[in-house]
Amino acid sequence: MSDINQELLSFIQRSPSCYHAVETIARELTEGGFTELSEGERWTLERGGRYFVRRNLSTILAFRIPREEIRGVQIAASHSDSPAFKLKENMDIVRDGAYTELNVEKYGGMLCAPWFDRPLSVAGKVVLCREGRLESRLVNLDRDLLMIPNLAIHMNRSVNDGYAYSAQRDMLPLLGDETAKGKLMELVAQAAGVAREEILGSDLFLYCRSRGTVWGAGGEYLSSPKLDDLQCTFANLKGFLAAGENPHALSVYAVFDNEEVGSTTKQGAASTVLLDTLTRINECLGRSREDYLRMLACGFMVSADNAHAVHPNHLDAADPTNHPHMNRGIVLKFSANQKYGTDSVSAALFRELCRRADVPTQVFHNHSDILGGSTLGNLSNAQVSLNMVDIGLPQLAMHSPYETAGARDTAYLVRAMEVFFNSYLQDEGQGAYTLHTCRV
Repeated sequence: MSDINQELLSFIQRSPSCYHAVETIARELTEGGFTELSEGERWTLERGGRYFVRRNLSTILAFRIPREEIRGVQIAASHSDSPAFKLKENMDIVRDGAYTELNVEKYGGMLCAPWFDRPLSVAGKVVLCREGRLESRLVNLDRDLLMIPNLAIHMNRSVNDGYAYSAQRDMLPLLGDETAKGKLMELVAQAAGVAREEILGSDLFLYCRSRGTVWGAGGEYLSSPKLDDLQCTFANLKGFLAAGENPHALSVYAVFDNEEVGSTTKQGAASTVLLDTLTRINECLGRSREDYLRMLACGFMVSADNAHAVHPNHLDAADPTNHPHMNRGIVLKFSANQKYGTDSVSAALFRELCRRADVPTQVFHNHSDILGGSTLGNLSNAQVSLNMVDIGLPQLAMHSPYETAGARDTAYLVRAMEVFFNSYLQDEGQGAYTLHTCRV
């Protein structure tokens, strides 16, 4: 358990933006013998082959092709992005002739208060033009560079009674004194190894510099930036790599971008990126449309995005009978209005899979009077329809720049995903299914 948590925290440390998370994944896949494909080039795929493809450098899909007949498809999906502050164009604001702040806007639904008084830095992607060729480069300034200072309580006596934060007024990070104007993009260009004028576009985000840690009386908790959703992204990857080749199912590991803002981008779960990839695989292997539809009928997707653990100080915010706890297993998420796509069939399939993996499960429903969030599974299912379950690992302080989860739960999901990718589904009609497991 200690080793897997340290691997997780190292993975997150190397992933300060969605682009860096996907780059970290791509390196692990390459080391695992996977070959990268380009969407703009012709694909030549082989039985038994291992491949991956990226879109926008922030979404990645990896897949293993079985050597035998493809009977189904096993897909584990998560997302690479987290709520953060995104730098605007023309970002420098000089205040009172003495401070340089940066103009930012909110990306996703975030808890604002925890961003104050923490060391912050900048990471993301820049686009260059060199001799008429556009090129993307990842940058991470990787130093304590920025801070969003709180207003002292002496000047805002009612702040502890509740305060409505203004992103435009309260949340601007301080970069330096008046001489720091223009320095941020100079630092970005330096990190990219280019001249400032070569940068024609950028997607740059603030990130929390606080390192992850394992804590608690018995070391039972871990806290880190970006647990939502890099904890699931990491665990899915470990299970995918550990499983090896499934002789009867196409195995797909998917990480989408832009879940935190609705997924309706070319690289989001609501796009055609999964559909495009699956249909290309099918065609490259010389399979028919009928073969493709039969594969989906025997397909199963696990949409893995972290879940809310019951808060010890706010038990009344949770559903009275369906509120999960950290370190007690993987959470199945249900919603009558289909914000989560789990149904009776997919819940039963996943519970049986976890039984075979010797992994505990628990349940999350939203409090009936509190509007909950949504995730990527049901959006992806609009493009590629198959049995799908929404699951997650329980955590506290979701959408804070520093979140908390259980130290035992990552290992549970790794184990479940290893068994998942060693299984395949057989649709027998009339609502009957058989879940075959090759290795446990």
